[in-house]
Amino acid sequence: MGKLYRAISADGSAFAEVLDAKDIVSEIERIHKTSAVVTAGLGRLTIAASLMGYMLKGADDSITLRVDGGGPAGQLVAVADSMGNVKSTVNNPVVEIPLNAQGKLDVGGAVGSDGTLSVVKDMGLKEPYVGVIPLVSGEIAEDIASYYATSEQIPTVCSLGVLVNPDLTVRAAGGFLVQLLPFADEKCIDTIEKNIAKIRPVSAMLDEGITPEEIAGMLLEGLEPNELDTASPVYRCDCSRERTERVLISIGREELEKIADEGKDTAVSCHFCGKEYVFTPEEIRGLIS
Repeated sequence: MGKLYRAISADGSAFAEVLDAKDIVSEIERIHKTSAVVTAGLGRLTIAASLMGYMLKGADDSITLRVDGGGPAGQLVAVADSMGNVKSTVNNPVVEIPLNAQGKLDVGGAVGSDGTLSVVKDMGLKEPYVGVIPLVSGEIAEDIASYYATSEQIPTVCSLGVLVNPDLTVRAAGGFLVQLLPFADEKCIDTIEKNIAKIRPVSAMLDEGITPEEIAGMLLEGLEPNELDTASPVYRCDCSRERTERVLISIGREELEKIADEGKDTAVSCHFCGKEYVFTPEEIRGLIS
């Protein structure tokens, strides 16, 4: 499971949220059999979803992040609940492209930058909140910060990182969000900017054993931070046979009749966890009725 830690400055004007997500991203690699660059890209989006989901208020609230960047990985989707539990999927889990100019995994190249990031918040209202912005880089963290600045007018610093071993297992993964509240004064802003300027990549710090609590302390250094809360989010898929039945019903009577008339079992796989649900022709006809 992951380890998520939240802290706030003594005057309540700045907030930091840090997640060690090695176990979560390891589960992504295990389920989807992703190549290194896709593990990094989908891992970053999933970490962001967990951090953003944990900020939701209602027990049944959820958030969906969707990136359509036009890159070879195709569409990336991550869904989180209000406890930070998360699931994710990608169109093309295996992408092999050269390293970028810095000699690192080229997430922006795999994801693409000619497209959009959409954020859907389902908070139990009549209609979900939907925010859509053009991608800045496809590197995910910059795009998340741009979403907050553009759609929610909240000054935000976002850092996301995934280190992948040569054998494709996950060495370290995590991220943080720092946000300023409307009444933050210039002194607070200057302090945050100085702290961010000297902070190292989040995945490197976690790999060295630096804890989320310590990272939050670095981000809010000089602002007398206080702990808000902690959580242990996990990769969790909530698919079920009943949900799969509803999906089949949604395709309509005519299509279901065609499937049933083929006289073969129909297997439906979950995109998020790979679990397979098998329906006989008789069961398909039962759905029609």
